[in-house]
Amino acid sequence: MRRDEQRLTDILDALETVSRFVLSKSQAEFLHDEVLRYAVAQQLTVVGEAAARISAEVHQRYDHVPWADIIGFRNIVVHEYFGIDWTIVWRTATDQGPELHRQITEIMKKEFG
Repeated sequence: MRRDEQRLTDILDALETVSRFVLSKSQAEFLHDEVLRYAVAQQLTVVGEAAARISAEVHQRYDHVPWADIIGFRNIVVHEYFGIDWTIVWRTATDQGPELHRQITEIMKKEFG
């Protein structure tokens, strides 16, 4: 069974991959590139899956992290894939992703040195 440290690392790795994927891309380029859209969505799904499996204790200690929103986003991408709003995926990747990366990095420092 994977531990919190591994799950948090999974989140960081996936967010770094997303960052590389969208680097120097415009929203228009993203929206017109089907392979890129699905690659980003898949990595954000990894983020949500890992977040869902982090212990309740970590969720409670770091309740400023929008855990429920992250998990909910994953559920929408996985279960509503024909109705994905790609503009929301773009904003998640480019706006919320970097902030979440910063938050998870801080948690890693506090929890695991």
